[in-house]
Amino acid sequence: MTKSIVHNVRNIVIVFSIAMFFSCTNSAKEVRDFLADKNLPIGVANNIYLKHTDSGRVDVKMKAPIMLDFRNRANHPYSEFPEGVFITTIEKNGDSTTIKGDYAKSYDKTEVSEIRDNVVIINHAKKNKLETSEIYWDQKSKYFFTEKRFVFYTESDTIYGTGFEASQDLSLWWVKNQSGIIQLKE
Repeated sequence: MTKSIVHNVRNIVIVFSIAMFFSCTNSAKEVRDFLADKNLPIGVANNIYLKHTDSGRVDVKMKAPIMLDFRNRANHPYSEFPEGVFITTIEKNGDSTTIKGDYAKSYDKTEVSEIRDNVVIINHAKKNKLETSEIYWDQKSKYFFTEKRFVFYTESDTIYGTGFEASQDLSLWWVKNQSGIIQLKE
């Protein structure tokens, strides 16, 4: 008789568990809204390695220890890289530029990324190097800009200043407030 009671109790528990499992469903929209209200990401990725291709050619590679996906924001969806990012852009001629920072945030709608803390950008072909604490990268127009202090190294010069703008490959650049010795061609 005790086996029968145990068997009946177990069946009742299973039926109630299944009923609770199927009755407690939320729509995907309700879950996204809840996460947005609590300022939580809808996704987390660890040790990411992303390759972007254009017409079958790899033009961007990105590595990051962690990515938080906040694309559930209605007005300003973004991805956050709280432990840094390392990006390599590859031009059609094979030249590459690397971008490294200890923190990054990339906005989906505007295609502008904010990279902060120990930012280093290097054009390996031209041997240009930029070091700053913060840079904004407009990926649509392939353009960097900052209003922070920087050090810019070329093959012949070291330029210090505040406020810097450059093309993505650091071949064209503008310095706002500068100091240092610059060699000019006559």
